Amino acid sequence: MEFFSITSITQQLIIWLLLIIPTIIAHEHEANLTGDIGATDDPIDGTLWAHIIFMSLAFGIIFPTGMVLGFSRSRYHVPFQLVGTFIATLGYFLGHAHEGRQFAGDTAHAAYATYIMILLMGQVCLGLYLKCHFESGANQWIRPMSVKFHRVIGICMPVVGYIQMVLGVITATGWCRGNKLGQCLAHFIMGSSFIGHGILLIIVMRFATEWLCRKGKSQDYYDSWVIMIWGFINTFMEHRWGTSWTAGDVQHTLIGIMWWSGGLLGIYLSRKGIKRNLIPSLIIIFTGYILSQQAQQLDISSEIHRMFGFTLIGAGIARLIEVCFLVVEKPITPFRSLCPFLLIISGLLFMGAHEDQILYLSTNDIDAFSYALIQITIAFFIFFAVNVMIDIYWMTGENDGESKYEIIGDEIIGDENTHNSSRGNKLKKEQNRDVLEGRNGMDGGDGGRGRFTSRNSSFIDDRHISINLNNDVRDNNVNIESDDDNERIRGEIEKKSDGFVVNYLLVGQHADEKSQDGDERTDEM
Repeated sequence: MEFFSITSITQQLIIWLLLIIPTIIAHEHEANLTGDIGATDDPIDGTLWAHIIFMSLAFGIIFPTGMVLGFSRSRYHVPFQLVGTFIATLGYFLGHAHEGRQFAGDTAHAAYATYIMILLMGQVCLGLYLKCHFESGANQWIRPMSVKFHRVIGICMPVVGYIQMVLGVITATGWCRGNKLGQCLAHFIMGSSFIGHGILLIIVMRFATEWLCRKGKSQDYYDSWVIMIWGFINTFMEHRWGTSWTAGDVQHTLIGIMWWSGGLLGIYLSRKGIKRNLIPSLIIIFTGYILSQQAQQLDISSEIHRMFGFTLIGAGIARLIEVCFLVVEKPITPFRSLCPFLLIISGLLFMGAHEDQILYLSTNDIDAFSYALIQITIAFFIFFAVNVMIDIYWMTGENDGESKYEIIGDEIIGDENTHNSSRGNKLKKEQNRDVLEGRNGMDGGDGGRGRFTSRNSSFIDDRHISINLNNDVRDNNVNIESDDDNERIRGEIEKKSDGFVVNYLLVGQHADEKSQDGDERTDEM
């Protein structure tokens, strides 16, 4: 079996990890502090620093990379996950062996640590089971379920790791205790939502364009769903129930209501086809302005909130310009990177603007602009890491060893051998950036159906257009020549306010068969 091809060192590592599970489950945390004091003033010793470094390395770098390698079916997926598990397990025990600074035993970071390690060990066991390729008997229904669980846990692990690292920072500093918990939740939840939204925009920009086309939905449709979900979370988690309401609680709760109501409107407006809408952009702008005007007790807090608000407004304006004036498909313009980058910066600024953090900055004479520079630096690293992860996916495993398409200025450089590929027939003219795509019909024929949208061409009148491709326009029909002399594309023109759409049929071999079974597709340029 393939399982026994793993090296002896790896086998010993696996056995060791399985043996320590009872120890992990049995370990208990001792509460050294209670009340509003979350940590002593003692310095962090070397053992605890090693714990911080190991856990950050495992959950911040190795596990996300291993997840990406798993998606690409790379042979390095298992080694990465095993190394990450070993480092995380070592870091877990180092976290209980430190001296120096002591912490309260009722922290969320300590409470969730054991469950995360159990989840991690379960993921390793599922991976080993799948590596054995058992397929007979009960494994015929156990294995498919295990594949799904393994994938879901793998996707959740970076998110779980991020939450635990944030909780680790809170625990190490002793923040967010007592009546400050609700205010901390407001900042960390909303700040994380902005960071997560920015990361999702990067993934969509670089990875999910074709997926959106296949789904027949616009990016704003899914953004509206994210905003609505986060709005519900903010509505019910910004206030600590059972305590008196403060002005900040009311404001953050109302922002949550604005989010889910606006998200609901955005979903409705983009429910049919690839329709862009302005609602996500407007929600971002409104949120930025409201939070930039919040009254604060300290000047440094007011400055940080203004910087956060203006950064968020800038992200919303950048998104507004993109929706109204820029093409959402390939090629990717540099301007499209502005909105997700500003969202990440604004999220970091807001996460670090809670009362305890502001008090720390004020006590240590750190001005708002120096603090903002630190957050911008972190945002650069996050933006860099996300793009590297996407490139790792395209360059490893079953993929072709290079990015799906590289963007150089306004040009698209991609795979030219698409004529008979399973992804469909493609006609590309890099000079005018017009792309025509379709899917293969029956029996591997050269035909397909699809739609072709262009904003690089202009209308002459309602029935005639000027197309920046080799073409012959007659009435509402257009013949476009392909690189293949035996291939013709015939389409019907549909006028749009910002360009035109050609509903086309690629005419070639087996045209009678493929015209009945070709898949329909929309590509907006």
